[in-house]
Amino acid sequence: MLLPVLFALGAALSNALATVLQRKAALTVPKSEGLRLGLILDLLRRPVWLLGILAVITAGVCQAVALVTGPITIVQPLFVLELPLALVIAAALLQGRLSRAGWLAVGTVVAGLGIVLFAASPAGNRTQVPMTHWIPAVAVCVTAIAALVVAALRRPEGRGRAACFGLATAISYAMTAALMKTSMHTLDDGGITAFFTTWQTYGFALFGVCALFFLENAMQSGPLVASQPALTLGDACVSLALGITVYEEYVRTGWWLVPQLLGAALIAAGVLALSRLPLARALASEEKEQPGEGTAADAGTPAP
Repeated sequence: MLLPVLFALGAALSNALATVLQRKAALTVPKSEGLRLGLILDLLRRPVWLLGILAVITAGVCQAVALVTGPITIVQPLFVLELPLALVIAAALLQGRLSRAGWLAVGTVVAGLGIVLFAASPAGNRTQVPMTHWIPAVAVCVTAIAALVVAALRRPEGRGRAACFGLATAISYAMTAALMKTSMHTLDDGGITAFFTTWQTYGFALFGVCALFFLENAMQSGPLVASQPALTLGDACVSLALGITVYEEYVRTGWWLVPQLLGAALIAAGVLALSRLPLARALASEEKEQPGEGTAADAGTPAP
C-alpha cells in the first residue's frame, strides 16, 4: 500500500497548491448571481489560474497512479489533507505563519485520518466493474448533483449557496475518481486504444470538468467555512460509499465503527476549525483584499 499512499499524498499536495492559486485568481474576476460560463474565459487570462491548472494536472496524474495501484477507500480519504496543506502553502506565500490554533487543527485532522484508516483497514482492489454497479451509482450521483445545483441557484449568495456548490463539487470529484480507476486499469490492460474506447474515460473527464466548474462557483458564492467542509468531507464520504458499493472494497465493521466515527469526528472538527481561521478566510470572497489593506495583515499573519 506504500505506492498508492505516496502518490495520493502527492496528489493532495498538488491539489492544495492548485486551491491556493485558483482561489486567488477567482477573487480577481467579477462575481455573478448564476452559473456564468464566461467565468472560465475570464480566468484563462489570469496566469496564476493557469499555474493552478498545471498543479491540477499534476494532481490528476498522481491520483491516477494511486487509484490504479490501490483501493479507492484508501486513496480518496487521504485528500482530506488538502485543506491543511493548502493553508500551510498559503501561509508560506503570504510570508506569514499558522497560529497555534491552526497547527492544532492540522494535527487534529491528521490524527483523525490516521484513526479512521487504521480502524477501517480498507482492502480490495477490483479492476473492473459491471454495468449493474455503474448504472445506479451514476444515476444517484447525477441526481444529487442536479438537486444541489438547483438548490444553490435558488439561494442568495452566502453559506447555503457555497455549501451546495461545495457538495456538488465533492460528488463530482468522487465520481471522477471512481471512473478514473476503471479507466486507468483499462489503459494498463488494453493500451491506449482501449483507454479511448471505454466510456469511463469520457465519464471521468466530464465529471472532472463539472467539478472544476462547480468549484469556481463555490469559491465565489460564499465563505470558505461553508464550502470547504462540504467539499473535503463530502469527497471522502462519497468516495468511501462508491468504493464499497461499486468496487466491493472492504472496511471493518462491528465495534471498529466506534473508532472510525471518532476519527471522522476529529476530521470534521479539524476541518471546521481550519476553515474558520483568518488565513483561510483571507483566501475566500468575504476577505477579499481592499485598497490599502495588506493580505497578510488581513490573514492575521505578520506583514512581509
